[in-house]
Amino acid sequence: MADTEKTEYTACLIVIGNEILSGRTRDANLQYLAEKLNAWGIQMREARVIPDVEQTIIDAVHECRVKYDYIFTTGGIGPTHDDITAATIAKAFGRELALDQETYDRMASHYFANNMGDFNAARQKMCYVPEGSTLIGNSISIAPGFQVENVFVLAGVPSIMRAMVDTLQNRLVGGKPVQSRSLNMFMGEGAVAEGLTSLQAAYPEVDMGSYPFYRDGRFGTSLVIRAADEAKLEAAADDLAALANSLDAEWHWAAEEGEP
Repeated sequence: MADTEKTEYTACLIVIGNEILSGRTRDANLQYLAEKLNAWGIQMREARVIPDVEQTIIDAVHECRVKYDYIFTTGGIGPTHDDITAATIAKAFGRELALDQETYDRMASHYFANNMGDFNAARQKMCYVPEGSTLIGNSISIAPGFQVENVFVLAGVPSIMRAMVDTLQNRLVGGKPVQSRSLNMFMGEGAVAEGLTSLQAAYPEVDMGSYPFYRDGRFGTSLVIRAADEAKLEAAADDLAALANSLDAEWHWAAEEGEP
């Protein structure tokens, strides 16, 4: 049962994969997951990238799952020898890795119906999940992710990962979505730093950041404010605009956060 007193829900993403750390593969999942979670009232507080090493995975999962409401992992649930995430999560929770017969039957039919080759032992590996886990659907390749307590294990392939995430909205409990406003001004960060520091002190509940940009031969700064409390966000936005005016800066509100 959800805690009715709770207003803030947090999450962490653990990206698992030597190929990410080596630079061979670029992570394409963090932004998608963070945006989805934010829309559902869950704030992404941390993301870390770790190798395909059993003890490292176990330590990261145990450390993070007590700090955050939800833990998501990506990567390592495919058919090859270095896909160790499912077995490792099972070990982390003291559970056996067991065949899910329904998944096996669906995948076998899928391979046969689509002439995808032999449903061999390597592919069958993706039908094994920790005992007692809850499956996470995958409409693309059938092979599921799974949930053990507050840990959600997802595929690393972006299209499959997104298909899995899209099934989770009604499974997750969140608070108010964080809203944002972005003010772009043609003035350097150093010129606005003092005023922005004072504004942050006046609105501790509002997250504030400055991000330099260069456009049309001119330097500028994007000032982004974010908060779940709409009234406080709007009050901070009014004062941010007043700050820009006091600096005699050319500025405008961006249509979207991060727009130059």
